[in-house]
Amino acid sequence: MIGILLVAHGNLGASLIDCAAHILGSTPEKVAALNVAYPEDPASMLENAAQLMRELDDPEGVLVLSDMYGATPCNTVCRLLEPGHVEAVAGVNLPMLLKVLTNRQLPLAELAAKAELRGREGITHITELLCDATKGA
Repeated sequence: MIGILLVAHGNLGASLIDCAAHILGSTPEKVAALNVAYPEDPASMLENAAQLMRELDDPEGVLVLSDMYGATPCNTVCRLLEPGHVEAVAGVNLPMLLKVLTNRQLPLAELAAKAELRGREGITHITELLCDATKGA
């Protein structure tokens, strides 16, 4: 089973895992979060991420979900990529995480692509018209 690591500012990763567990009815296996706090030594953060990845590692690989491209969590992840074995997607949100957790049987590269697509699809501009449609008005 593909391991899933969330690397994000503050406790965002852990909170997303808690939300997913609530929706799915149980805490998913082989999922962890690295909560990035400031100030934190970059070398220490890199080692913590590498350790978590070793714990989650599987012959099928590890998918890392980061909160924001170009920020410290993502930059740390960039140093740990191994094409075909450790893939990463930035911009993590709850729809993305749920898609990943329910499709872990897919090959790693395909799972990363689904994560990116679902993350984008999970963003919706909520309008009154949309709200009326969901209420049956």
